[in-house]
Amino acid sequence: MAKRTKVDSSDILQRVEELIEGSSSRYRITVQVAVRAKLRRYENEGYDDPLKPIVRAVMEMSDELRNSEILGDDTAGMALIS
Repeated sequence: MAKRTKVDSSDILQRVEELIEGSSSRYRITVQVAVRAKLRRYENEGYDDPLKPIVRAVMEMSDELRNSEILGDDTAGMALIS
């Protein structure tokens, strides 16, 4: 069994806060993160990812939100959060 890598917990907490602040519903974003984590877990079953699926999902979704803000594309972030 491979060891998991250490992740800066303050970075993860900041990313979670960004997702919650950018969402209209705390419940909805929580469910979206959980669904994405579950999908990634089963998609990459043979792949030994050093991050837990929930941490990976938070990082991916916050990166998508940040990229949509950087690019100035309001519709890309809305699909993620709505």
